[in-house]
Amino acid sequence: MDQGILNLETLWFVLIAVLWTGFFFLEGFDFGVGILLPFIGKDDDERRVVINTIGPTWDGNEVWLLTAGGAMFAAFPIWYATMFSGFYLALFLILIGLIVRGVAFEYRSKSPSSEWRRTWDGAIFVGSVLPAFLFGVAFGNLVRGVQIDAAGEYVGGFWALLNPYSLLMGVASLILFTLHGALFLSLKSKGVVCDRAMEVARPLSIATAGVLALAMVWSYVQTDSGVVPGLLPIAAVALLGVVIWLTYAKLFAWAFVFTGLTIVTVVAAIFIGMYPNVMTSTIDPAYSLTVFNASSTTMTLQIMSIVALIFVPIVLVYQSWSYWVFRKRVGPEDVRTPAH
Repeated sequence: MDQGILNLETLWFVLIAVLWTGFFFLEGFDFGVGILLPFIGKDDDERRVVINTIGPTWDGNEVWLLTAGGAMFAAFPIWYATMFSGFYLALFLILIGLIVRGVAFEYRSKSPSSEWRRTWDGAIFVGSVLPAFLFGVAFGNLVRGVQIDAAGEYVGGFWALLNPYSLLMGVASLILFTLHGALFLSLKSKGVVCDRAMEVARPLSIATAGVLALAMVWSYVQTDSGVVPGLLPIAAVALLGVVIWLTYAKLFAWAFVFTGLTIVTVVAAIFIGMYPNVMTSTIDPAYSLTVFNASSTTMTLQIMSIVALIFVPIVLVYQSWSYWVFRKRVGPEDVRTPAH
């Protein structure tokens, strides 16, 4: 099998990186909005405003996760099998969080009871915190390397995944998504909700820059990354420095763009640092899974490339259109039930 740079295995590794980037960019602010819900929404009307900023689009954003997982399964079945079996409990908790959050969005309005709604608001919070944190832990372990044996199986157990470095990566993803959500709320809400989101974004931007700087330094020490992955973490922290200035300059739309660029840069650093490995073995580097020994057949990758070329642009056009349709800000007057 050709192991040059220009090959289908590398192409699909890049495409999977793009799919994960899209998921973290779009679902990242959904997680952030859910995390901030109990803090920014002080009464039921305000919490409905917070929820309605992502209400029309959150489920569409999750399609990126399904597509990324499906692409991993089809293009790199050995990677998919090892990661999803080895990280089973962590991924199960992520799935539970996503299910609970989705159910909460739908069931919250089924009763006017304040206790009922507070319960589901708590479910939205928990269902946002869990994935935001655990995705960072999972990708932290991909960067650090995991215990893979000669048979290509993960043998480390669940608790081995909760090492200090990966936990820090989880905290970094959690706080970065929370900042991303605060800036999204500053663009999509009106009135007091918008004001609170702006106020929260300022200290959050400083805290996020500090945590991410620590995580990026540790990432560089933790791995044998080359020059490009080494420069990308520096760029990510620099971008957050710009975000800090933009939030204090009240340029929140640009701050949102730059948090998005930060997410793109971090994911790029992770995938470039991993390549050509998809999962690095800490037992023996020879046991590592690579884009070449974990991939599907050439025929499978060729068919997938044709399907992606046809359908990905369609999905992008549709999702862009949906965001355009629901582009207006949401305020308390948009969620109150008219009096009869």
